Amino acid sequence: MARALITGVTGQDGAYLAALLLGKGYEVHGLLHRHGGSEAVSERLRRLGCAGEVRMVDGNLIDLSSLIRLLEKVKPDEIYNLAAQSFVRMSWDQPLLTTQVTAIGTANMLEAVRIAAPGVRYFQASSSEMFGRAETPAQNEDTPFHPRSPYASAKVFAHCLVQNYRDAFGLFGCNGIMFNHDSPLRGIEFVLRKITDGAARISLGLAKELPMGNLEARRDFGHARDYVRAMWLMLQQDKPDDYVVATGRAASIRDLCRIAFAHVGLDYQDHVRVDPAFLRPADVDVTVGDASRARTRLGWVPETSLEAMIAEMVDADLTRWKARL
Repeated sequence: MARALITGVTGQDGAYLAALLLGKGYEVHGLLHRHGGSEAVSERLRRLGCAGEVRMVDGNLIDLSSLIRLLEKVKPDEIYNLAAQSFVRMSWDQPLLTTQVTAIGTANMLEAVRIAAPGVRYFQASSSEMFGRAETPAQNEDTPFHPRSPYASAKVFAHCLVQNYRDAFGLFGCNGIMFNHDSPLRGIEFVLRKITDGAARISLGLAKELPMGNLEARRDFGHARDYVRAMWLMLQQDKPDDYVVATGRAASIRDLCRIAFAHVGLDYQDHVRVDPAFLRPADVDVTVGDASRARTRLGWVPETSLEAMIAEMVDADLTRWKARL
């Protein structure tokens, strides 16, 4: 039985990845930083029906000694490092925390791997935010990085460090440059989930308007369920490499609002307003991914369309709010 360790296991991607690996017969261990009650942190895993099957282990990405002890105990075959302070807007308010967790946390995990588990296969969750204001119409693995936020800068550090450890120490390390991906498990602080939740609340008469930031920013959105499958495929290859994971289709925030509100029979223009409080100090106009390498080498293709994903998310938010009422 293969054994996997997932950091960030209680997040959206961690929960979907845990469910995927369990379905493939893995023994799954999840790194748990105990900063809240166990009921709260396992909510996403419970929603996927696998909370009782994931073996939670204590540790902290900013404590190297805890990671070394953890790897010596678990002895994983595969490590998926998904943990991060991943809310871009918050990284402007908490740049040092973002750097400590997202950048230095990765350095600690890589060093723990070098010391205690040099033969492990390692996946690092990189981000399309690293490209920033890219000069190419679509971004691939060779597109230069121009990070535009503390979060993106921290992700660039982590991404490059995986490449360094791969070259210097022979680490089987893969970076997955993940473009925007969502699901009903996505946190409310992320833009698409904010939109689907807002559409659900307004349709039920619980709110009248939805304040938003930049409606013209365009992003490449896919479903987390598809994206974690790409993560797993990367670690099944003969050689490690870096891969863009994206749909190749960009949609504006305005488009997302239109699709979500139309799903509940509303015109977004009657309810969505721009609030300067939600504008970023520095934003990225458009990112769209070229996932040709993943399609060719991994045989990976996204299976869920943008419209289907948004409908799934709005329906889940409707169900949740109706249950509360």
